[in-house]
Amino acid sequence: MSNEIDFGHDTDARKLNILIVDDSLIMRKNLERNLKILGHEIIGEAEGGQQSIDLYQELHPDLVTMDITMQGMDGITAVKKIKEIDAETNIIMVTSHGQEAMVMDALKSGAKGYMLKPVTPDKLREAIGRIFPELAGTVEEELMDE
Repeated sequence: MSNEIDFGHDTDARKLNILIVDDSLIMRKNLERNLKILGHEIIGEAEGGQQSIDLYQELHPDLVTMDITMQGMDGITAVKKIKEIDAETNIIMVTSHGQEAMVMDALKSGAKGYMLKPVTPDKLREAIGRIFPELAGTVEEELMDE
C-alpha cells in the first residue's frame, strides 16, 4: 500500500458550498443556476438577514452571496453579525447600480467582495476568483472541463 497522496485533478477541490441570501426568489434561482454552471453546490437559501445568520450557523458555508437591500434586517447588518460568529467568513455582496455607498459600508463591515446585477457566470467567477484565486478562470474553461 502506498502512502502517497494524490493531488491530481479532483473536481471537488474546486467546488464551494454556498449560501445564497436574497429576498427575491427570482434572484436566488438565477444565482443558483449560475453558481451550478460554475460547479459549485448551493447548500442553503435565505430570503432575509436573520435567516441568513441562522443558516450560516447551521451550515458553515464556504461562501455567502448577500443581497444588500432586504426587508427586515438588511445585508450590511447581516454581514456584521455573521462576521461576529466567524471572522474568516467569505461574503460577496450582490447589488444594483446606485448602491455604491452601501457597498462600501458592506466592505468595511467585513464583506470580501461585491458584484453588480445582473448576475452572470463570468461576473460570479470573477468575484469568487478574487477571494479564491485558485478558482479564477473563464466559464469557457469550466465548460471544457465537463
